Amino acid sequence: MKPRLNPYKTAPKTMQAMLDLEARMKDGGLELSLIELVKTRASQINGCAFCIHMHTRDARAAGESEERLYLLDAWRESPLYTDRERAALAWTEALTLVSQTHAPDADYAVLAAAFSPEEQVKLTLLITTINAWNRIAIGFRSIHPVGEAHAAAQ
Repeated sequence: MKPRLNPYKTAPKTMQAMLDLEARMKDGGLELSLIELVKTRASQINGCAFCIHMHTRDARAAGESEERLYLLDAWRESPLYTDRERAALAWTEALTLVSQTHAPDADYAVLAAAFSPEEQVKLTLLITTINAWNRIAIGFRSIHPVGEAHAAAQ
């Protein structure tokens, strides 16, 4: 895969706005472990290798277990996630696949039971942000560091 362009060099002020939004999401009050699970799950759905690599590495650095990362794609069948995490992951899937799901009332009801209204807004913006990052990375063919090392060795 060959990168198409570097958005940071091409439109630095616009990309700075995305970086500022990302910083706000990290400091928004949601648990770091939850943030990384949400980012990883959305990135799995979207098939964004760059972001999956980044967020699984960040999750591990924050203390996330390998087992929970391996089972994230099948979180509904695993007992390893809390009710709050399940609500966030269901909402992540509903919004990431919004053209298919239309954010069902059942998923929102589970979300509302586990998150305050303010947290619902923060989580929704977190999901929106990672989906934007996925589209930037996929659209411009960003190569994650492992991919760069592999390409250089070829």
